[in-house]
Amino acid sequence: MRLIVFGDVHANIAALERCYEEAMRHEPDRIIHLADLGGYAPFVNEVTEFMIEHRIEGVQGNYDFNVAHETENCGCKYDDPVQAELSHVSFEWTKAHTSSKSKKYMKELPFSIRLAAAGKRIHIFHATPVANNLYWYEERSEKFYRRMAKKADADVMIFGHTHRPFRRELDGKVFINAGSVGKPKDDNPQTGFVLIDVDNTEIKSRFIRLDYDVEKVAAAIIKAGLPPLFAEKLRSGSG
Repeated sequence: MRLIVFGDVHANIAALERCYEEAMRHEPDRIIHLADLGGYAPFVNEVTEFMIEHRIEGVQGNYDFNVAHETENCGCKYDDPVQAELSHVSFEWTKAHTSSKSKKYMKELPFSIRLAAAGKRIHIFHATPVANNLYWYEERSEKFYRRMAKKADADVMIFGHTHRPFRRELDGKVFINAGSVGKPKDDNPQTGFVLIDVDNTEIKSRFIRLDYDVEKVAAAIIKAGLPPLFAEKLRSGSG
């Protein structure tokens, strides 16, 4: 089975379109998104419509849940008070500009998706198998990996939320963070996705990074009245 997974999109329609264009060249059996469809950029409804139109299935992230239920915050982690304040601006803007159709789509997304291929059990979720707002960084302890693997009950776990792609193997299990389509945080402004091939002998994965029109999205962020810092971080790939 050839599986392509799109990490956090965050209202970046230009990046999503570029990823989809490249993804189709690889003739995947399935494409799945890891949610967080809105926030930080102005194209939340365009992104949601794209998923619906192209029948891309996906899971529900913390941003989707909180926008759909119109909660007071996005359930995000903040490194400093300034970031917290700006993120709240993004969340309020997104709630106000997300259509009822988009909110309905977000609300109905499942928490996780399970697949089977070549005798391997695959579990796909936004952040962890127990919560969609818990950050699973590569440097987490082996104890944490084993605890999550037990909860996921799978051979392959695919997730996002941190916007930093990685692959790790432990105890015969494979852990893959798909990174982020629309808001990378690994100091690389390119968009990208993960391509996974599963057969009877091995599980192959490849992180594909792509150039796209970052400046177009950066300009749209500023025009929409969102904080200019979001445009700067998009240009640098620093989140």
